[in-house]
Amino acid sequence: MIGTAQTFTLKGLDARPVRVEVDVHRGLPSFSTVGLPDAPARELRERVRAALHNCGFEFPIRRVVVNLAPASLRIAGPGLDLPVAIALLHASGQFELPSSQRFAMIGELALDGGLRPVRGVLPIAEAARRSGVEALIVAEENGPEAALVEGIEVIALARLDQLPAVAMGERATPTPLSLEPRFGEHGPDLSDLRGSAQVRHALEVAAAGGHSLLMFGTPGAGKSLAASRLPSILPPLKREQALEVARIASACLRLGGEGVTGRPFRAPHHTISPAGLLGGGTRLLFPGEVTLAHRGVLFLDDLPEFRRDVLQELCGPLETGEVSVTGGGERGRFPARFQLIAAASPCPCGCEDDCRCAPLAVRHYKNRVFAALQERIHMVVELHRPTAAEIAGPPGESSEEVRGRVCAARERQEERLGAGRSNAEMTAEEIRACELTEGATKALADVCLRRGLGPSAYRRTVSVARTVADLQGTEAIGRDHLAHALDLSRRRDRR
Repeated sequence: MIGTAQTFTLKGLDARPVRVEVDVHRGLPSFSTVGLPDAPARELRERVRAALHNCGFEFPIRRVVVNLAPASLRIAGPGLDLPVAIALLHASGQFELPSSQRFAMIGELALDGGLRPVRGVLPIAEAARRSGVEALIVAEENGPEAALVEGIEVIALARLDQLPAVAMGERATPTPLSLEPRFGEHGPDLSDLRGSAQVRHALEVAAAGGHSLLMFGTPGAGKSLAASRLPSILPPLKREQALEVARIASACLRLGGEGVTGRPFRAPHHTISPAGLLGGGTRLLFPGEVTLAHRGVLFLDDLPEFRRDVLQELCGPLETGEVSVTGGGERGRFPARFQLIAAASPCPCGCEDDCRCAPLAVRHYKNRVFAALQERIHMVVELHRPTAAEIAGPPGESSEEVRGRVCAARERQEERLGAGRSNAEMTAEEIRACELTEGATKALADVCLRRGLGPSAYRRTVSVARTVADLQGTEAIGRDHLAHALDLSRRRDRR
């Protein structure tokens, strides 16, 4: 007798349908799996056997063959446990779901029959809905994230022996995870950054226009503190954007019980490899740090210490907003639209007052940053350690106050450029279409002549000036806006 079950396997951030067929017939007792399962999937025999026995079912003492179709699809992970167990119960005549064609299932089995969560349930639920599946059976811990998908019934089980109750119609609908923005009262706040008025304003401009920012300063000047405060002043994620972030987190088993309530903030160590930053793998396609930071902030501390090839690979995602990776003999594309914030010391030793580095060493140290990313970094600011009086002084504006101005500026940009776009993403045609006053036009031409600014520097300057004008609610870019933009990028353009 043959039993079947419908499931899905994760490929990168997408899910592909898998049909599980189990044949139980006479012969020497054995259990074989055909298809292209990976090691965890091939080891499901003992988990399924123990789970069935501990839930009151019988494991057939016959020849059991499990076929995973299509046979050309490489199948990864232990999520096959639940569909194989259900198909085996059907094939052995012990249990069958009514109208089994409308059900799909995914889950890992514990030896006592409990269901454990697996990664990628959110994209799997989306794929199941597109395939016409009416109900998806998942582990209890995966229920809230699967419930984010509308148009499909989610059945969350804690144990395998709850299947008869499901067949009788006893089902509890899980509550979907939260996608509402939440700014905690005790979370990172911009008011914690004291004695750095220029840096605070640079963060505001960067947040308003989505610009990349490089901060120079000695250790202890507050570079990491400033970077960690940027997400608190960014506009809240819209529902579609939050679903993108949740989909990535689900594929990496990082989607917690609180859901997606803010923008991601990723800070990889400088020893990271290109595969760790961009994604890929030897057996499977896994997202890298640039994808985990999608719709959020990627912070690179000690930027000159990163490998040159890693920084060079970063240029592509900054330009296109996506990354192409390979793994397990397949190629995939992951979203990677993040905001780059970087930090560096002024010299290899990092000592501002008592630096003993040779001038050539200092120059080489700084050139390691600009040689790889000079065309993609829009703004550069310098930090100094705050004095005791500044630290003990009154706090500056809170993140909530600054976020209000940032959101207003982003709304102006979306009206001009389209939904979800910022000034940092403007094309060359859109930059040429920016309205400049007569004084700003003459000043920009003079600066290009004196400093020898090329087309890339010209576009960066105009885009930052456009953001400064948006923060002030001005339609045309004025001379002051242009001077402000040049001041924010003067350190790089002099090199």
